[in-house]
Amino acid sequence: MDFTPNPEHETIREAIGKICARFDDSYWLERDKVGGFPHELHRALADGGWLGICLPQEYGGGGLGISEATVMMQAISQSGAGLSGASAVHMNIFGLQPVAAFGTEAQKRHMLPPLIAGREKACFAVTEPNTGLNTTRLKTRAERVGDHYVLSGQKVWISTAQVAEKMLILARTTPIEDCQKPTFGLSLFYTDLDRRFVQVREIEKMGRKAVDSNELFIDGLRVPVEDRIGDEGRGFEYILHGMNPERVLIAGEAIGLGRKALEVAVKYASERVVFDRPIGKNQAIQHPLAQSWMELEAAEMMAMRAAWKYDNGLPCGADANAAKYMAAEAGFNACQRAMATLGGYGYAKEYHVERYLREMMIPRVAPISPQLILCFIAEKVLGLPKSY
Repeated sequence: MDFTPNPEHETIREAIGKICARFDDSYWLERDKVGGFPHELHRALADGGWLGICLPQEYGGGGLGISEATVMMQAISQSGAGLSGASAVHMNIFGLQPVAAFGTEAQKRHMLPPLIAGREKACFAVTEPNTGLNTTRLKTRAERVGDHYVLSGQKVWISTAQVAEKMLILARTTPIEDCQKPTFGLSLFYTDLDRRFVQVREIEKMGRKAVDSNELFIDGLRVPVEDRIGDEGRGFEYILHGMNPERVLIAGEAIGLGRKALEVAVKYASERVVFDRPIGKNQAIQHPLAQSWMELEAAEMMAMRAAWKYDNGLPCGADANAAKYMAAEAGFNACQRAMATLGGYGYAKEYHVERYLREMMIPRVAPISPQLILCFIAEKVLGLPKSY
């Protein structure tokens, strides 16, 4: 094993850090107060050529791996942008992996360059109100009518749908009762988010006000056959190609935000004087922060191992899920401990820690719950009976 710092990764961190330095704490505090998509950050990253970091070079991408993308997303989050900044470009990084892997040459040339260049934004429409993580039970239907499909149904927790021109959507093309397996009969489409047939309703939520979350009500959306990715009925198989990378990227984002919270806490503990001594001299302050450093380091190692496995074509499901779990817990602990270190000031918006804590709730519950990750590890790694 070689743990020598990767020069390419260091270059990515430095370049992303310079871009994100333009968007300071006051920028994100304003976005948290009034909302509004961070178009300026999205544009800056597009201009720097970062939006397609792990998409093929022949379509304008960087041709790098999920390892490099994870470093990038961690750097965005760690800059203080947190999940607000990371979520603004998150879909670009993992979302169109199924198109890159299973799309036709014509689809790749049509679909990938506008997203990579920042001319278009896309949303990822899978989750539904009454199915949750039971993806095989999706109710949204896509019925073939000649040279197009007609889609109808509902989606929920769809990020960036307020600003997106495109959506990657999973819908059932064959009734589940007519399929040999529940995973069959689902098809994947990358198509226009035509607001004449898709009502987008924003969900007010706890944090990450800058990046919208939405309900989608789809009624009679016409989707050309050429917008279907791969074969009809194999969409579930294709969508899995993007799920493990997403877990790894979320892990990177959680680690980045946890490290930012730890940085703020350490600085405050070093400067805050009570009873004629800096509070950081007290072990009751030192020990929790030291513990967070260790937890974040361990989570990063798991995340990078999962990314390395994915990039090298190795099975990475257990690693990706474990990385997401460990990073979310480590990040949450770091944010919670940072707030405790700052005391009352941690509760004040001007110190930003309370925003970090609110945003850290996202990787704890999405895109998969910690409980289902534990079930997955118990069944797939330990060989225990399936519990659900």
